[in-house]
Amino acid sequence: MDFAFDEKTEELRGKLLEFMDSHVYPAEPVFEQQLAEREDPWAIPPVMDELKAEARKRGLWNFFLPGDHGAGLTNLQYAPLAEITGRSIRLAPTALNCAAPDTGNMEVLAMFGNEQQQKQWLEPLLAGEIRSAFAMTEPDVASSDARNIETAIRRDGDEYVVNGRKWYISGAMNPACQIFIVMGKTDPEAAPHKQQSMILIPRDTPGLTVKRGMHVFGYDDSDHGGHAEVIFEDVRVPVENLIAGEGDGFAIAQARLGPGRIHHCMRAIGMAERALELMCRRAISREAFGKPIAQQGVVQDWIAESRVKIEQQRLLVLKTAWLMDTVGNQGAHTEIQAIKISTPITVEWILDKAVQVHGAGGVSQDFPLAAMWAGNRTLRLADGPDEVHKRSLARRELKKYLSEGAK
Repeated sequence: MDFAFDEKTEELRGKLLEFMDSHVYPAEPVFEQQLAEREDPWAIPPVMDELKAEARKRGLWNFFLPGDHGAGLTNLQYAPLAEITGRSIRLAPTALNCAAPDTGNMEVLAMFGNEQQQKQWLEPLLAGEIRSAFAMTEPDVASSDARNIETAIRRDGDEYVVNGRKWYISGAMNPACQIFIVMGKTDPEAAPHKQQSMILIPRDTPGLTVKRGMHVFGYDDSDHGGHAEVIFEDVRVPVENLIAGEGDGFAIAQARLGPGRIHHCMRAIGMAERALELMCRRAISREAFGKPIAQQGVVQDWIAESRVKIEQQRLLVLKTAWLMDTVGNQGAHTEIQAIKISTPITVEWILDKAVQVHGAGGVSQDFPLAAMWAGNRTLRLADGPDEVHKRSLARRELKKYLSEGAK
């Protein structure tokens, strides 16, 4: 395993770091001011379009997507770039057209969409002209088990009729959101993993109601389109809107969520780096009990532990990216689950210590730490809760020894 950055990665890192310094970080206070001044509570501040235009002009665009549709980067090449964007998690990923849920939706359309679906929806998403939403989670069932999903997708002649209720549908409140990828059941009597299908539903389809925005630890997350409760009541779409075939929904979801899990972890490391930087600057600039906070033993312990934890997580993420590139997502399944379990909770610890060093400022709107903590904490639920991944990982480990006992 060689994790040294190749020439292409180094070149892109240099361009991205310069873009962050010259445009993204200076835009953060502008973004906050525009949020405060907007009349539409879900409108995206204009500075975001300015950042997207500048990023695209510089070739800093669609890094997440391999192959002809995207930038053609490997996971190992993308990892350090995603980490950099994580330092300004509310602005940078979107500026580079590398923000969820669009990234996962574009991956689905690139892998499973037919020619018409790609032309109608993938191309404008790749161009950053529209946004999208992915509707899987439901309020009335434990959605960590996809077999529980109750939303019905029933065929009626040349149409599918969709009925159900979803919530925490990221991006659905964004005025630019024009398409939903919806997961539901086409055949409740089929084998458990062949009951589900995915279908494309345009936002303006009759019967689709975006009911309300959901809060996340008190934040409405309106800066990037929020998380909505969505109702589907006799929503009719052409059969051509089905992605792949009936019963393929579970397999599509697994293909979508695998890369998403590692992308979240890559960005989370960037969040941790910025939190450590803020912690150190704060500790040096404040005095308590006659000496700088930075000289307090407990704070030095937090700083040292933070550096160790960041390096550990980065290496595990890079190994996972390398395995995904060399043996595929299935071959890297153990490592994908390992980072999904370990990275968010590790970054949560670092963010907590950074908040502590900042005192009251750490929980205020004057520093990014509180919002970063809230966003990172949700990663222990998103794309499968910790406990589901631990269960699967433990079973895989035990299987090695159970097979030995059978010999």
